[in-house]
Amino acid sequence: MNKIDKLFNEFVDKINSMTKEEIYLNIKKSFDKVPIETQKSIATFFGKFNYWGKIDLENNDYEALYEKATTLKENINQFKWLYNILKDYKSKKLLYGILNNWFCYDFNTVNSCLGTPYKHYFDLDIISNCQDEVVVDLGAYTGDTILDYIDTYGEDSYKKIYCYDITDEVFTYLKNNLSKYQNIIYRKKAISDKIGNLYLETNPFSISANKVSENGDILLESTTLDEDIKEKVSMIKMDIEGNEKNALLGSINHIKNDKPKLLISVYHNNNHLWELPKLINEINPNYNYYLRCYGNCIYPTEIVLFAIPII
Repeated sequence: MNKIDKLFNEFVDKINSMTKEEIYLNIKKSFDKVPIETQKSIATFFGKFNYWGKIDLENNDYEALYEKATTLKENINQFKWLYNILKDYKSKKLLYGILNNWFCYDFNTVNSCLGTPYKHYFDLDIISNCQDEVVVDLGAYTGDTILDYIDTYGEDSYKKIYCYDITDEVFTYLKNNLSKYQNIIYRKKAISDKIGNLYLETNPFSISANKVSENGDILLESTTLDEDIKEKVSMIKMDIEGNEKNALLGSINHIKNDKPKLLISVYHNNNHLWELPKLINEINPNYNYYLRCYGNCIYPTEIVLFAIPII
């Protein structure tokens, strides 16, 4: 047992020994020790991206902290399951760091896991090479992920790339940025767990945070990946602002039959950190799992789950 194994097991035991209220009070006490400017920054960030609950310092509303306490108390054994299936030390240390950040605003452990020479999503220690890939980019945005993919693995590494996004303004940038590359297919559709319609929910602070909703003003075509792509796919990246779980449910046949490499954002919902690997494992148990973080240590976001097929 190494140091992180010991710390994680002690953390699990501590959470199991506490009530939800005790966990919340510990989180609140730790938050109060954070410099006030950092507290304000966290509160502002949570207000812009409505994923984790709110913090309203003026009105003593700490919903987000209570949500963290609830997630830890109700799911600590799920997090232990995830820890035990992660395949490398860095992933395990990162998971411990994220949970300890939630619990006592530990910035140092996450910070020690952030340094990487690799592009977002394309860690060469996890995916060392690519050849003849059929890539699906859900949440393609301006094409930044595909440009990173090509920069990492080369123009000759893929047969076809499918780019999905739901925002009209983005498509101009997306097509322009990828215009010199061959075999890029653009689709303005919401990928979810059903065929029909959803709506666009715009974020006033960032177009990159636009997401799908059950109701709204801008109608979107919704489909499943299993329905929309009939050929075999070998890599699926998802960063779709909290709709990742539904998109995975709509990709069951591809995951079962094709065993694509999966690069999934797992930070838009507290429970996605364990729920999404659990779901993938239930669909197809023949995967290895890794975690990486491309955000910052104050509040870790841009957390990517790598599910890599066992050959």
